[in-house]
Amino acid sequence: MRHSSRRPRSRWLAWLALAAAVLLAGSNSPAAQSSRTSDYLFNDAHVHLTNYIQEGTTMQAFLKVMGDKVGRATLFGIPLQQEWSYALDGARAPTYYLQSDAPLYYYSFTDASIAMAYKSLSKAEQQRFDPMIIGFNPADMYAADHVRRVLETFPGVFEGIGEFTIQKEFVSAKIAGGPPGIQNRALDRLLDFAGEAGLVALIHCDVDMPFAKQGSKPAYLEPMIALMKRHPKTTIIWAHLGLGRVVRPVKDQAAFVVDILKDPALSNVYFDISWDEVAKYLESTPATAARVADIFNRYPDRILFGTDEVAPSDQTKYLRVYYMYDPLWKLLSKDASEKIRKGNYERLFNQARIKVRAWEKTHVKGSGPY
Repeated sequence: MRHSSRRPRSRWLAWLALAAAVLLAGSNSPAAQSSRTSDYLFNDAHVHLTNYIQEGTTMQAFLKVMGDKVGRATLFGIPLQQEWSYALDGARAPTYYLQSDAPLYYYSFTDASIAMAYKSLSKAEQQRFDPMIIGFNPADMYAADHVRRVLETFPGVFEGIGEFTIQKEFVSAKIAGGPPGIQNRALDRLLDFAGEAGLVALIHCDVDMPFAKQGSKPAYLEPMIALMKRHPKTTIIWAHLGLGRVVRPVKDQAAFVVDILKDPALSNVYFDISWDEVAKYLESTPATAARVADIFNRYPDRILFGTDEVAPSDQTKYLRVYYMYDPLWKLLSKDASEKIRKGNYERLFNQARIKVRAWEKTHVKGSGPY
């Protein structure tokens, strides 16, 4: 009896040892590293897996780049493909929109590519990503239908739309068929559906035109505010604070940002501070950084950090925008810093996961556990 009573105990101890070994071995995996929430630096609200010719890094490679420095990241490519026109560029293949006069066109396959790569990940790895739908023309009244079809085809994957462009220096004019135009009612139909399905909308819209006359009224500010106010049920992230490479902070930039943040009719609107160009503006002088920090300390729930890196393959380069903001991080309260770097991302995208999965359960035939 004694001998037989020891056998279950021996097996139990063996299984316990095996489980401990598995956990220890897995603790250094990219997926496991994300559980060390007190250690990672930030969640990335704005990063592109591919570039303007749909080339980039794999998700598995990106996980290694994230390592234990980044907890979670949005997941999308570039919605536009740079055309290679032999008539214009000959054998010199352009890889960026500023390298050719040939047009850009919308590349819808990017959504399927992202979805299939995401589905190849383990469940633990998937938890570190928040995929976004981008392969649509926002000037097309059928854009909302594209988003719906993607959700129906790949349930359990996507949580947002974007980054998609309304107005962007040099880019908008190159798009085949013309720029979307901020007055376009296709945007309303698109944002209506995003609100219905619970999708986060990440929008690039410059606040002004390139090389605008100093002191002039920002060309796109009022129409953008009107657009966002028409969609109070849609969570909107305005990328880059409305800034660009040559769209510099307009007069009273800080004032219009504060006006949006304190307006109850725009409580659904957030800003991201992604892109090294934006970091240069916000950190241009100690006085500027102090003014920015004052605003962020007053409205810490409405700002998200992102890198805007394209096809990141090296961790040092990937983290450079984060470290550009070192002076700003030091000026923020502990609460504001945590929210901007981590908490706001988790709150918005956790909510999106719940809402979009609930929409799919109701609207997608056969939708269930993923």
